[in-house]
Amino acid sequence: MYQRILVPIDGSPPSSQALTEAIALAGLTRGRLRLMHVIDELSAAHARSAYEGFGSDWLGAVRRDGATMLEAARSQAEAAGVTAETLLHDSFSSHLAEVVVDEAARWQADLLVVGTHGRRGIGRIFMGSGAESVLRSARVPVLLVRMPEAPAPQKPAAGPAREGQPSGAFSFE
Repeated sequence: MYQRILVPIDGSPPSSQALTEAIALAGLTRGRLRLMHVIDELSAAHARSAYEGFGSDWLGAVRRDGATMLEAARSQAEAAGVTAETLLHDSFSSHLAEVVVDEAARWQADLLVVGTHGRRGIGRIFMGSGAESVLRSARVPVLLVRMPEAPAPQKPAAGPAREGQPSGAFSFE
């Protein structure tokens, strides 16, 4: 069960959380991972402004960064005793979800492990959801790994309220 686990990674915290879960699952099932990074139109558009100093080789810089990210993820998996291979994929004609689902079919993956921000409501409408697109179109099981919610801020302990005055001579209780 779950011997071939495909994990798309993009360097985001949800992606890192998904990688951690995929490594743990592959360790339990003695499975192997295929770690995939996709350079698509959206990531290339964002990168173009971020890599302006690289001149005409901005795409080369994006590819090198993707390869570095994949190698770090592979090292993390192998340090946990899990076999992992990497795939860097350029896709300027397909949507990210299509590329991931097509790779899952081509590689005969048993499971997709995908990180998600877990956005709801208006945030999901405006930001979209790549994870949801993968979930809707995948032909194999998909494990969505959501980032844990940040703990609520602690309220100060109840007690007398004190407000200092500039002279320090008065306080209000």
